[in-house]
Amino acid sequence: MPTYILLMNLTEQGIKTIKDAPKRVEESIKAFEKMGGKFLGFYLTLGEYDYVSIGEAPNDEAAVAFALALGARGNVRTTSLKAFTKEEFAGIVKKLP
Repeated sequence: MPTYILLMNLTEQGIKTIKDAPKRVEESIKAFEKMGGKFLGFYLTLGEYDYVSIGEAPNDEAAVAFALALGARGNVRTTSLKAFTKEEFAGIVKKLP
């Protein structure tokens, strides 16, 4: 399955209810898995983003649907990245003219 990285920043609502965030993370993982995804990791981070999450999804549509559903809850704003393994990267480079 393709790998996706989700970069997240807390909204005003999200920071006001930060004590509930661990429960929201667990609920989100379960929702992602129900959509056919596989959770690989979640991190609270320092710097430009508050959270980083990594997972595998069956396809781009499922990954986008999850990111949209997460954003619709109002606690985070997301930036989604599709990630390629080093093996996939080597295969892509081999196709260059």
